Amino acid sequence: MEELKIIIPMRMQNQRLDIVLAKMLPNYSRSKLTSWIKSGDVLINQKKFKPKDKSNGNEIITLKYVHQNDLNWIAEKISLDIVYQDDHIIVLNKPFGMVTHPGAGNWRGTLANALLHYDQNLSKLDRAGIVHRLDKNTSGLLVVAKNSKSQKNLVCQLQKHSVKREYSAIVYGHMISGGTVDEPIGRHSKDRVRQAVIRSGKDAITHYRVVNRYANHTHVKAILETGRTHQIRVHLSHIGHPLIGDQIYGGRLRFPKGAQDELKVALKSFSRQALHSKKLSLIHPETGKKMTWKIELPEDMINLLNVLREFDTAIDQE
Repeated sequence: MEELKIIIPMRMQNQRLDIVLAKMLPNYSRSKLTSWIKSGDVLINQKKFKPKDKSNGNEIITLKYVHQNDLNWIAEKISLDIVYQDDHIIVLNKPFGMVTHPGAGNWRGTLANALLHYDQNLSKLDRAGIVHRLDKNTSGLLVVAKNSKSQKNLVCQLQKHSVKREYSAIVYGHMISGGTVDEPIGRHSKDRVRQAVIRSGKDAITHYRVVNRYANHTHVKAILETGRTHQIRVHLSHIGHPLIGDQIYGGRLRFPKGAQDELKVALKSFSRQALHSKKLSLIHPETGKKMTWKIELPEDMINLLNVLREFDTAIDQE
């Protein structure tokens, strides 16, 4: 636990306190500062306040914060598939089956545990520098910040939707063409594990394009404009094309009429959602240059596509 004290200058009088703090503490994101305000970890003249309250000038800010290593996240020697790194960011290829960061029931073996062993300096950053996540059984590209300046910059890019993420997905059903799903997503009213399209949810936009069409399945690319929890899985299921292997949103296992045994075995044995983060583009937080990375599909998705190509006759291709 560390404590920081600063004084708000008079020139910031009458400004919202959350905005004032964001200007005075540029190494922390506004969302993080807001959460600290609400939890009472940030005080003005030793008193709690609301983010929307206005500054009078000359107030004393007291900030108490906990470094990530104080949260008992354990560094573990776990191999990482690093695609790119420099002094500011790490881009890596997360395997399916790996949780992004520790949580209930998954305190060990996560990506964060691996990162803390790989670079001890990441223990000084919130969430070990992780700025966005992939579901446990989604594979592919993910960016990690190596310092607080880069972390704040990347979080800002994600909020402004300037980080571009393209996914490969294999879904049930024959899609005629691509499109866009613009439907709000929020917590399911009855099942707290699930997300759902609900009117009271947060804005969520997913663009999808057909890569290969088969008789009963489709290989698509999905491009996120927003980044809600389980967004692609929820949106594609909502339009009647759930991901193969998705045990939460995919419904019951389904076989095409007259399917050969090889196709049945492939569908039945694919035990995770067929989703892979294939392409990532962002503005480098230090140089300001646009950078893009691509990664090939993992072996299990390649094998599934090979089976579909042979036993679920391809209709056409783009």
